[in-house]
Amino acid sequence: MNPLLLLRVAFRALWRAKVRSLLTSLGIIVGIAAVIVVMAIGNGATSMIKEQMSSLGENLLMIFPGSQNTSGVRGGMGTQQTMTDGDADALAKECSHVRFVCPIVVAGAQSIFGANNWWTRVSGVTPNFLEIRNWPVEQGSFFSEADQRSGTHVCVLGATVAENLFGEDPVLVDNTFIRLRNIPFRVLGILAKKGTSAWGQDQDDLILTPLTTCRRVLQRNSFDNVNQIMLSLDNMSNLEISRTEIVTTLRERHHLAPSADDDFTIRDMTEVTKMVTQVASLMTILLTIIAAVSLLVGGIGIMNIMLVSVTERTREIGLRMAVGARQHDILTQFLVEAIILAGVGGVLGVGLGIGFARTLAHIYHWPVLIAPVTILVALGFSAAIGIFFGFYPAWRASRLNPIDALRYE
Repeated sequence: MNPLLLLRVAFRALWRAKVRSLLTSLGIIVGIAAVIVVMAIGNGATSMIKEQMSSLGENLLMIFPGSQNTSGVRGGMGTQQTMTDGDADALAKECSHVRFVCPIVVAGAQSIFGANNWWTRVSGVTPNFLEIRNWPVEQGSFFSEADQRSGTHVCVLGATVAENLFGEDPVLVDNTFIRLRNIPFRVLGILAKKGTSAWGQDQDDLILTPLTTCRRVLQRNSFDNVNQIMLSLDNMSNLEISRTEIVTTLRERHHLAPSADDDFTIRDMTEVTKMVTQVASLMTILLTIIAAVSLLVGGIGIMNIMLVSVTERTREIGLRMAVGARQHDILTQFLVEAIILAGVGGVLGVGLGIGFARTLAHIYHWPVLIAPVTILVALGFSAAIGIFFGFYPAWRASRLNPIDALRYE
């Protein structure tokens, strides 16, 4: 049979029962729309997580001190002061793939400007901190190596701190001073906004000062211990080599016996990204499976309606066979009708899903990402449902006896 004629006959048969055809496709429409929405939200969430992870820094590694063990009671990571400025210098010299190294000390302080105040985290860092974190200064400038060496009372504010001290859309002017623990600090700059991290922490709620200043003035510490060492690698493909070099260097400096555990912990963003992405992907898969149940119900609906259609059109089938239609022609005709039902439902479902996903993104500000491959897979899946669930009714129609079909009332 001519393909165009076959399509015209199929559309004409479906149009004669257009309300029933639409209701039959409803399960496919809802199922495909649900899959599109779930995949769009899942892909958007995964993309957002990866973007947030990349905002933490480029090719980033973080090293924390180990845990303290007192009378059999072990503290958490970082409770034992095992790392120093010398460790950071050694890593910069001994590790071949390390681009930048930044030791960090941390203190908390009440920041005060005029009548406004804000409690925040104060991090003492070195000038290459911005290179590691890939964090630009939006207004003003960052402190220099000279400030670092001399322990100058200067600082750079995160966007959240600046807004709480100076008001919304703060504009930095020269010689602006804030107080940290009632000690004046000159504000050199305001960092660009980073936003919330993947684990819900406001990255902009911090103040950066030279490491020497934070240690002497805010921590009141005369030792060279650090709370963290942050490194940037030249390429993440060298991660395992760099890990080995870092472990070897720190164990030698800390004089650890071969049987002793490391007194430090190394974290890299690939581990965190992989873990969070796996959780998001798992949730997407589970929700997609739930949405796919609607497709299964829609496919069963197509099978039922096609079986009813075969029964109703028994005389028509007998007449076609009597004038020369072969079993293959009858099979193809009913199979095409089932595919059209599922295909039209798939197209309408894709349109409904895209519209609903964008509506959710607009109302609730959810990240959505509609990948073209998702649309193609959804349309292909709807066509596959038409073939799978439409084959049995079509096969049954093609096996009717022409004489019995003509006698059917």
